[in-house]
Amino acid sequence: MSGDYDHDHHAPKPWGPHDWGHGAPHNSFSPLFMSMGIAIFLFGMAQAWSYGTYNPGNIPMILVGLLVVGFSLFIWWRQDISFDGHYEPLATGVPFRGIQIRKVGVWVFLMSEMMVFTSLFSTYMRYRLGIENCGTVFDRGMFDPVTNPTGWQEGVTVTCFEPASHLIASSWWHIAPGAINTFALIISSYTIVLALKTAKDSDWKPSENKLLKSLFPTRQLAVRNYLIITLMLGSLFIVLKLIEWSHLVAEGFDIGTQAGSIFYIATGAHGLHVFVGLLVMLFLIFKADTVGYSEDNDNAMGIEYFGLYWHFVDLAWVAIFPAFYLY
Repeated sequence: MSGDYDHDHHAPKPWGPHDWGHGAPHNSFSPLFMSMGIAIFLFGMAQAWSYGTYNPGNIPMILVGLLVVGFSLFIWWRQDISFDGHYEPLATGVPFRGIQIRKVGVWVFLMSEMMVFTSLFSTYMRYRLGIENCGTVFDRGMFDPVTNPTGWQEGVTVTCFEPASHLIASSWWHIAPGAINTFALIISSYTIVLALKTAKDSDWKPSENKLLKSLFPTRQLAVRNYLIITLMLGSLFIVLKLIEWSHLVAEGFDIGTQAGSIFYIATGAHGLHVFVGLLVMLFLIFKADTVGYSEDNDNAMGIEYFGLYWHFVDLAWVAIFPAFYLY
């Protein structure tokens, strides 16, 4: 169903009326509260696992942070459900003049994300190119256990570095998950584009092919199913990543190694971005299946904004995979 709108373009009745005369969802305070929740969560995590010790007294802070994030997302997405796309303000200043303000916000956000991954990538390349390889011996922690087993206490700096690719490239069963994940993300970038194209195509017609017609019988179901396919591909990435990590840890390449810490933090940060994308996709699927994306308005912009984020996640992996897995 496409939602029960009134003549003033108010929200569907199940969600209650909301007057967007004051502006689009970018005026919401929910992102601010969500960022506070994330800060509380991260601070609680840092305190709970500080200097290798576990402090259970900080678990309530972690739960509070997650609660604030969840509540903020609920309010934010509830507002987006009621937004029909008729009010999409444009930026007036250089260099973003004429571009939707929310799209500008997404690009600024992606610039900050690029800085995060650049720092992780450059850290890896610094050690990969600047420190002699350990050969067949994995280093342990920030210090050299080969020449000085008690180096952690005495502050003896590391003398060698074993890249993750030496272990990963040694077996097809190590490298296969990463290779499959690469194709999964590339294909998912294509399916999210198909979802956007279908959502904005008022002249869309089902394919004459019986299989495609059964999968995408109507425009609304086509948008939803393209999003579901994207969700499945992203979920495959997470599952294979966990399988890959479990095998690497079982073979001794864990986060306690210097190279391991860089590898798991970089790939883990990327995996976290994929997981966040899956949460947003669940909302987009829900919106496609309830309110729908009407050709009478431009509420499909949400898919486009999310698509920019998802393409960035894809491109980040295209850089991470050859550097961390093959080099």
